[in-house]
Amino acid sequence: MPTKTSELLAAAAPGTVALVRAIGDDQLDLPTPCAEYTVRGLINHVYDVAVNFQRLAAGQETDWSVKTDHVAEPGWRDRFAAEVEQLVVAWDDPVSEEGVAPAMGLPRSTVGLMGVADLVVHGWDLARATGQPYQPAGESIAALHGFMDEMGPMGRQMGAFGAEVPVEADGTALDRLLGRTGRDPAWTS
Repeated sequence: MPTKTSELLAAAAPGTVALVRAIGDDQLDLPTPCAEYTVRGLINHVYDVAVNFQRLAAGQETDWSVKTDHVAEPGWRDRFAAEVEQLVVAWDDPVSEEGVAPAMGLPRSTVGLMGVADLVVHGWDLARATGQPYQPAGESIAALHGFMDEMGPMGRQMGAFGAEVPVEADGTALDRLLGRTGRDPAWTS
């Protein structure tokens, strides 16, 4: 039976998978709004998130120190799509939202929202870097505003989010979310 987290992941996944599938090999070295990553690096990061957050859903430990250049392997687009699909399935189990994540000390439901944030916000990063349109599901954006209310200050302290970027008063809900994560919605390379 789907959980709130798996429903949000299922809403976010198709848009992110579609834009990753459309990224050309000639775009892999482009910069992204996430300054520490190129397009290649950010795809690898989101791929690792999809794999590791499956383990977190099952209450298992993860090893974030393992870095793989997934993009260098044949069929990486299809494997990325499969891992994101498995991520959604992993969070279907109601147990995935119960208790505290062992390694992070956070409620597992909050950890699940981190996975949603990675798909949505890094999806926007990749879309912006490669000139693709991207509009994540409204329910994902709304849930992530609540997530930022709860986790934004801690996330900034830990370096997961940059300093908040002011957004125009008529900015969209996505623009406001991006600003809250430290991104300029008007970013261009």
